[in-house]
Amino acid sequence: MFPCILTNWMKNLICFLVSFLVFIHTVAGQDTLRVSVRHSLTNQPIPGATVVLIGTSNGTSTDPNGVALLRTSVTGPQPIRISAVSFLMITRSINLPQTDTLRITLEPSEEELAEITVSSTRTGRSVADEPTRVEVLDAEELDEKANMQPANIAVILRESPGIQVQQTSVMSANATFRIQGLDGRYTQLLQDGLPLYSGFSSGLSLMQVPPLNLKQVEVIKGCQSTLYGSGAIAGLVNLVTKEPTRKRDLSFLLNGTSALGLDLNGYFAQRNDKIGFTFYATRNLQRAYDPNHDQFSDLPQIARTTLQPKLFWYPNATVTISAGLIWSDEQRTGGYLPTIRNESAGYTEANDSRRLATQFRLEKRFSNESVLTIKNSYSRFRRAISLPDYQFGGLQQSSFSEISYYKHHPKSDWIAGMNLWTDQFHDESPAFSPTPIYGQAIAGAFVQNTSTITEKLSLETGLRTDLVMTTVRATNEATKPHLFLLPRFSLLYRASEHWTSRLGGGLGYKAPTLFTEDAERLSFRGVDLQSIRQDQTESSMGLNWDINYRTELSEETTLSVNQLFFYTQLNRLPVLTPTGTRYAFRTADGHLSTRGFETNVRLVYHDLHTFLGYSFIDTRRQYDNLAGPLPLTAKHRLYFTTLYETDKLKTGFEAFYSGPQQRTDGSKAPDYWTLGYMIEKKWTFGQNTKGSIFINFENFLDVRQSRFEPLVTGSITQPVFVTDIYAPTDGRVINAGFKLKL
Repeated sequence: MFPCILTNWMKNLICFLVSFLVFIHTVAGQDTLRVSVRHSLTNQPIPGATVVLIGTSNGTSTDPNGVALLRTSVTGPQPIRISAVSFLMITRSINLPQTDTLRITLEPSEEELAEITVSSTRTGRSVADEPTRVEVLDAEELDEKANMQPANIAVILRESPGIQVQQTSVMSANATFRIQGLDGRYTQLLQDGLPLYSGFSSGLSLMQVPPLNLKQVEVIKGCQSTLYGSGAIAGLVNLVTKEPTRKRDLSFLLNGTSALGLDLNGYFAQRNDKIGFTFYATRNLQRAYDPNHDQFSDLPQIARTTLQPKLFWYPNATVTISAGLIWSDEQRTGGYLPTIRNESAGYTEANDSRRLATQFRLEKRFSNESVLTIKNSYSRFRRAISLPDYQFGGLQQSSFSEISYYKHHPKSDWIAGMNLWTDQFHDESPAFSPTPIYGQAIAGAFVQNTSTITEKLSLETGLRTDLVMTTVRATNEATKPHLFLLPRFSLLYRASEHWTSRLGGGLGYKAPTLFTEDAERLSFRGVDLQSIRQDQTESSMGLNWDINYRTELSEETTLSVNQLFFYTQLNRLPVLTPTGTRYAFRTADGHLSTRGFETNVRLVYHDLHTFLGYSFIDTRRQYDNLAGPLPLTAKHRLYFTTLYETDKLKTGFEAFYSGPQQRTDGSKAPDYWTLGYMIEKKWTFGQNTKGSIFINFENFLDVRQSRFEPLVTGSITQPVFVTDIYAPTDGRVINAGFKLKL
């Protein structure tokens, strides 16, 4: 019996040893394939992506860092498939074994469900993970705003807490916007991270940017001078345009208004493996409109055409090159209606402008998780202002070039770069020969780091240095360059799953400029354009602190609350001061400060979205023996909107309250409410064609400033206009139209 037991034991031992040797041989013959999967647009890791060797059962998922490890003994060419929810699946052939990390980028699909990422901070992080506070208006919100006003982006900014759209002319309806009570020259308006309008063109900026090719709008409030230099004291607005996808996007919009306006818009986009293309065209027409029947226009006569073609080239999986063109031509005339119609003589105010701009961007992604970006823009803007006894006009040429390098590490992101911005204005008024009135050149270098210190704490720090040189015609020589050093920080603290808080601040500056809101209101009449000097550079210091709370009240109900506090102080302000019969710029003795808070509450229940916002803005002058609120800045503003949307229907209601404002003479302007309602009916024709019709009742209580006071006094040839515009001038406007997507 013993020999039998021994024999069985030896058999089992031999079987175990053979199996163990086979296992050792198999493991020894296996190689580890390391795959890194990232977002093609933001370079952020994609956790949970599936990586499979086709034809085998060998597959796994990426970890939180977007990395997957596959053990395989296969050698030679092998197909591999990578997929992730809300991204386009890709398949490619690789040679095994592969010792280097296989780096894969996935493109977002049409039904992308990922969190919204921001491009203004250049790290490509989601809104929730970004230490800098960023407000994002996504495609759905932009689509709703386009139903209200498809001609320009004024309504998009006007209905954002903490932002006030300020009309600067009764007749021409020119407008700018203020963030946290600061004039428009303290905010940078960008398109895809490139300067869009500034200087002489800024007086028409909001009114000349159509919104229908935008993917999202990013708003950052507070100093952003580290990345964007001069003019980002109050913040920035970045208009992010749509990019082509493999699925064709062909859409049209036709809109008409009760204020005698007509808007025609068309957009096309598509790409293949190597080439992509987008083309956006608009035609906006507006007849002179006079709701208060004083025979002077409250909306000017407008004819504007805008074309924006853009070409994308993808030579390989790691390089993207884009080149675009922006061309616009506008004739804008306001004044005495019979004169506009060529029926009789009277006062008119005309603004004719033409703009040609180019945009270029090259992005190269490297295997070490870094990105090199080169971008450039050039703008040529000509504008002529014509009044019966006065003309002013000029040519503005500006350029922007930048090279930057981004490097991602597991717990930090670095970006460093250099840029050069130039701006030159030629006076083409009849009284002067076309010689430069002034020119500016700003060379800058910057570095920024975003680090995840702990699971609860992230810190973003940056430093910028700018060299500013201004040339004024009075001396015809460049003055001594000024050097600025601009530090900045933002701290994100994640207290829990529901509570987060951000604290940020920095220094900023604004290079000398002739084109202020005060000069724009005067149409530059009597303004000594040679009075601006290099030493009239403004400096600032700002702080922002916000607290966020977000929770799910049920499976279909979410509540989010954001409370923001802010403070900014500006020093060395250039103010426009009467000097006899003319006006000259001089440096004020003192400072301007703005402080306040914003409260934002958003409640989402199934298909119902409700938003409540309140802003308290206290902007005070403390210079030249002036003490008190900045004129035409509402201290209290209340916003309430609600939107219900399904596959077949979209309807929304909005209410806005503007508190009393101080006029320039010290008196108080009245407060007012405006209400609006919009409804859109959608249809689907087959698989690829969608259409809708919409109607919008804007300001249906017909609130307008002419109900509080006359906008025009005097004769038809020498009228006197109200200079302080604190309420709508167009009153109730009903617009309706249809959208078609093929």
